[in-house]
Amino acid sequence: MKYLIFGLGNIGSEYENTRHNIGFKVLDSLADKYDLNFAVGRLASSCSAKYKGRGLILIKPSTYMNLSGKAVQYYMAQEKVPIDRVLIVTDDLALPFGKMRLRSKGSDGGHNGLKNIIEHLGNEQFPRLKMGIGADFSRGRQIDYVLGNWSAEEEEGLPPLLDRAIGAIEAFVFQGIERTMNQFNN
Repeated sequence: MKYLIFGLGNIGSEYENTRHNIGFKVLDSLADKYDLNFAVGRLASSCSAKYKGRGLILIKPSTYMNLSGKAVQYYMAQEKVPIDRVLIVTDDLALPFGKMRLRSKGSDGGHNGLKNIIEHLGNEQFPRLKMGIGADFSRGRQIDYVLGNWSAEEEEGLPPLLDRAIGAIEAFVFQGIERTMNQFNN
């Protein structure tokens, strides 16, 4: 069985260490764990791994966050993977930093990357792992915050959060969305 794990983010060094790129950061950590390197391909960089007999394709879309749906739709068709074996890893302002929430479906919640995926797939019925980045910004400063670099305190808190996200991804692949939600949602 094959699974597609998409980490959402923006390409380019200016976005590399921003809160909005936590999806890329999670996939980079997973690739490091399996000693993999991403290769640039059509609409994304990707690499493949095996976990307990299942195939994982890690995908970082190169379409920029707001056009992520194009890459998701393309790779689902290319790899012939159904929507229930796709996981989208993304940032979430509504969750405090350090929290994560796994969902089997749902609205875009104001997230333009998820909104574009929903538009391309024609439904909201896909699993997603939402990584909390908090909402510590003043009125009208949301974009600066989301596209801002991690604070020193957040940088310190990232390694255990990334490890937990990797655990959730591996559990999703091995035991499915429902059991993984019960195990990882707090």
